[in-house]
Amino acid sequence: MYPELSMYIDGNFITAAQVEKTQDVLNPATGKPLGKLPHASKQDLDLALAAAQRAFEQWRRTSPLERSKILRRVAELARERSEEIARGITMDMGKPLAEARVEVAAGAEHAEWHAEECRRIYGRVIPPRNPAVRQITVREPVGVCAAFSPWNFPLNQAIRKIAAALGAGCTLIIKGPEDAPSAVVALAHLFHDAGLPPGCLNIVWGVPPEISQHLITSPIVRKVSFTGSVPVGKQLAALAGAHMKRVTMELGGHSPVIVFDDADVDQAATVLAGLKQRNAGQVCVAPSRFYVHEKAYDRFLSVFVAALEKVKVGDGLQSETRMGPLAHERRVDAMQQFVDDAIACGATAVLGGEAMGGSGGYFFPPTVLSNVPDTARLMREEPFGPVAPVTRFSDTDDVLRRANSLPFGLASYVFTGSIKTARHVSNNLEVGMVNINHFGIALAETPFGGVKDSGMGTEGGTETFDGYLNTKFISELS
Repeated sequence: MYPELSMYIDGNFITAAQVEKTQDVLNPATGKPLGKLPHASKQDLDLALAAAQRAFEQWRRTSPLERSKILRRVAELARERSEEIARGITMDMGKPLAEARVEVAAGAEHAEWHAEECRRIYGRVIPPRNPAVRQITVREPVGVCAAFSPWNFPLNQAIRKIAAALGAGCTLIIKGPEDAPSAVVALAHLFHDAGLPPGCLNIVWGVPPEISQHLITSPIVRKVSFTGSVPVGKQLAALAGAHMKRVTMELGGHSPVIVFDDADVDQAATVLAGLKQRNAGQVCVAPSRFYVHEKAYDRFLSVFVAALEKVKVGDGLQSETRMGPLAHERRVDAMQQFVDDAIACGATAVLGGEAMGGSGGYFFPPTVLSNVPDTARLMREEPFGPVAPVTRFSDTDDVLRRANSLPFGLASYVFTGSIKTARHVSNNLEVGMVNINHFGIALAETPFGGVKDSGMGTEGGTETFDGYLNTKFISELS
């Protein structure tokens, strides 16, 4: 039932049987192999670069209406094939099938939205000082792009980059996540069947540092887009900067949650519990540091724990499962280290706290730790898992200082019944995105990105094309 994996270069699918080097793809719910993934050789990478460069010369001149038509067709095909794509995501990434279906539906929305917005890439006319002069700006595609997408949302993160690049008139080579590759292979089939010309989209796999070094240093590549960890993002940004190449970086976060005593505490706890269990906490914008006003602390903790202890953990293909495994075995050890360190620092485990053994999969239960000091690793390092540290606060300015004390600045959450408080806190949080009393980010029509160590540039919204376009100024004397 697991799909055959392949690379996609110049309109051709290249399977594991056609290459020398491959790797096993494992099911995180069982630890057992699912399939073989082909690795690209340097010759394969050079073929992809040449194909992308050749295709760019034609694709850049393609009508926006034609680009829009292809992106629309991709959206249609994604919806038609939703079930098979979602099952592949659950099998190699681990998230529950219901969540995987939502991811495919959201990916279709991204393709559809870019299909509309790419028809509205406008220049402008600048009033001249001399009436005999015409002054205009035009937006032109930057060229061949290299993109690197992560495993936690393997379809959604990849299609953001693909749709933006192609919609702007660029071509690209994307290296998806080797641990969860089926969704990106599915995207290749979607674009292929939608009629995208050969070479416009190329997909390669391999050892990440080797692939990134080869692609980013190539003079053919003019733009780099990366979603992943802060350390790797900094390395790739430095490499791109050494060659004066534009970058979009969506890096890690450690999202602060601030719950005030005038909030609907039960609603806040219920919403946040759902967000914390989503994708087993493996979400860059997951709530991950919980600051709760001392007057609301006990009530919040009680409702929050009650909601999470009902969560059924298991294989994502089972209908009763609400939270799947972690994507990698090493993440289980990482969660345990976070918990043990927090307890050593004085925290108390009120739910979970120990790995779930016996299944062969990489399972860790929803875990809640109370009275976690700011010195614990869990309050300073992104956990990227289902562990929630909860601590008290009493003063607004002090909790803002604590929330802003880390180098991360991706997403945040605020729960309050006061408009004044909401505005004050949202204006002073050092983040790229603020959710007030709900989760309202990551939609196709809204910008997604962070500040500080959490990255630069945005994906989604009308801003999505900025990283893929050059602005050219033309001044003409008649």
